Amino acid sequence: MSDPAVDPEEVKHVADLARVDLADDEIERFTEQFVDILDAFEALDDVPETEREAELSNVMRPDETRQSLSQEEALQNASDTEEGQFKGPKVS
Repeated sequence: MSDPAVDPEEVKHVADLARVDLADDEIERFTEQFVDILDAFEALDDVPETEREAELSNVMRPDETRQSLSQEEALQNASDTEEGQFKGPKVS
């Protein structure tokens, strides 16, 4: 690729979004790796198209109602519950 599709600023931005601290050498290395990955995806454009087989049909089983756990049984091993529901940790 003559003009890189990914620059170090974009790598820094993605790292910030992911809350990952990267050193300058890591940013350079990831920038090069992202460019290589995008080049590999561009190679897929060179793959010739082939004729498809007949349309696929839905092979999933139909939904059926069946016996399940009661609310009490479902909650019996939960580490924390509140008003008959699972209670998870607060997310900031």
